[in-house]
Amino acid sequence: QVHLAESGGGSVQAGGSLTLSCSASGRKIDEYCMGWFRQAPGKGREGVAVIDRDGSPTYKDSVKGRFTISRDNAKNIVLLQMTSLNAEDSATYYCAADSCVLVPYTDYLWGRGTQVTVSS
Repeated sequence: QVHLAESGGGSVQAGGSLTLSCSASGRKIDEYCMGWFRQAPGKGREGVAVIDRDGSPTYKDSVKGRFTISRDNAKNIVLLQMTSLNAEDSATYYCAADSCVLVPYTDYLWGRGTQVTVSS
């Protein structure tokens, strides 16, 4: 079974940048669509970006042009490069396997999350 571990979260000022990493073990990520989802306090989980097995990405409208999802199958990691961060990006960010669409289905394979806090 695949196990996912997120890293790279932290606190940044508005307008800053941060890159999150999702490291997989147990299975090769080239078997899966991969994605990033987030959840702010008091809100539901939402899709941020997903990437197909062929490398084609899909983004939530509000992050288009600011975030980039990529995959390195040789290293078995998925990255989320985030720029021009604002307070609305503050959330716990989760990596998910078998996530081919932005809908956060509960039967995806989830990591435990990493916190991103953007100060205004």
